[in-house]
Amino acid sequence: MAGGIEIREIEAFLVLAEELHFGRTGDRLYVSQSRVSQLLRALEHRVGARLVERTSRRVRLTPLGARFHASLTPAYAALRTAVDDTRAAAGDVAGTLRLGFQGSANDQLMDAIAAFESRHPGSAAEVGEVPFNDPFGPLRRGEVDAAIVLLPAEEPDVAVGPVFSRRRQTLAVSVRHPYADRAEITAEDLAACDLITVAGPAPDYWRRANAPERTPEGRAIPRGPAVRTLQEGLAGAAVGRGAMLLCEPTAEYHARRSLAFVPVTGLPMSALALTWPRNGSGPSARVAAFARALADTADPADDSEEH
Repeated sequence: MAGGIEIREIEAFLVLAEELHFGRTGDRLYVSQSRVSQLLRALEHRVGARLVERTSRRVRLTPLGARFHASLTPAYAALRTAVDDTRAAAGDVAGTLRLGFQGSANDQLMDAIAAFESRHPGSAAEVGEVPFNDPFGPLRRGEVDAAIVLLPAEEPDVAVGPVFSRRRQTLAVSVRHPYADRAEITAEDLAACDLITVAGPAPDYWRRANAPERTPEGRAIPRGPAVRTLQEGLAGAAVGRGAMLLCEPTAEYHARRSLAFVPVTGLPMSALALTWPRNGSGPSARVAAFARALADTADPADDSEEH
C-alpha cells in the first residue's frame, strides 16, 4: 500500500468502523482485541492523526476518521475485486475467498474452511458477516464471492449450492415469558406470541419463511417489532417486546441469562446454503472448490445437491 501502510491495518480500520467495538472486530478478523488496537495505532501513526476515539462507554470515528473511511472503502473494495477477479479468471483457486455468513458460524463451516485451505495451499477464506435483513445484498454488491445464508433462496440472479445444517427451530423469549420454562412448544403456540419480524430489504418470501404470519393450522401469529439485525431481535426478546425464531446453532451460540430458547415442533427445519452470483459460466474455480469442501463435510442428512 502507498506510504508503507499495511493491508492488515486497513482491514482492521474498515472492520472497526463497521463494528465500533474492538472485541467484535477481533472476532471477525480472528485476532485478539489487543492486536486490533496495535494495528489501529500503527495506522494512526502512519497517517499522523487520530482516526478513532475510544472511551469506557463507546467507540466512534473522529471526523477525519469518517472522511478517511468514506474515501478508503471503495478503493479497498476495487483493489480486492481486481486481484480476486484476475485470479478467478485464470482458474486459480489460490488466493482469498471472500465468504459471507449470515448468523453464527458453526463447526461445519470451520471444518469446511480448514478442508478448503488444506486442499489448496495458498488459499484462504476470509469470513465476514452478512446482514441479517439483507441476505443477498452483499453478493449483488460484489462485497463477497459467496455467501452462506438461511434458506429459502429463490432469487433469479443467485445460484444455490450445498445445503447443510438442517436443524429444528427454537423460540427465543425473555426468561419472564410464560413459555420460558416449557420443554418445548408447538407451532400452534406461536399464535399467542408477538413474533419479532425482519425489516427489509430481505425479500418478502424470505421474511415470511423466517417469521411466519400463520401457524400450520391457519391461525394468525401476532406481529412484534421489525428488526434489522440479529442482535436487535435478541435484545427485543430479552426485554419482552416479542419472541424470535432462531435455528438451534444460533440459539446455542447466543445463549445468555436474560433469554430462554424453547424448541418448536411442527415447523419446517431451518437450513443454510452456500450461494453465489448466477452467471452463464458458473461459479469461479475458488467458489467451486469451497463448495466441494463444504459438501464433503456435510452431515449425511444434509442435501448437498446444487439447485
